Amino acid sequence: MDERIVMVDSGTGRTLTEEELDERSATAGVRLRRKGVRRGDGVLVCLPAGPDLLVAFVAVIAAGGVIWSLPADLEAGALRERVRQSCARVMISNVRPALDAADESCVRVVLGIEDLYGPGPYRA
Repeated sequence: MDERIVMVDSGTGRTLTEEELDERSATAGVRLRRKGVRRGDGVLVCLPAGPDLLVAFVAVIAAGGVIWSLPADLEAGALRERVRQSCARVMISNVRPALDAADESCVRVVLGIEDLYGPGPYRA
């Protein structure tokens, strides 16, 4: 059976198949619910464009959350202001300025993409 590729990271060439997206986003969605994400909760997502960003988006939707997307390359001051304005309690990010901004906001749960995947062969 052919694996259907749903995304190719233009920077790294890393691919994400339909099966991988389903597995990773299901695991991540469960982890988000365990961290308290419920229907209608805003979840900040600040990750570089690529497979991890797609998985995070699908996981937030699966958990019932609402995605508040922040560009990973946004200037630190603007990023800090947007994080503060969001009033979100949960953030998914590995981007240092976003993590720093979370300290000065309503964000109480910060998850890196590795926290969503857990142990396993998901990281390239």
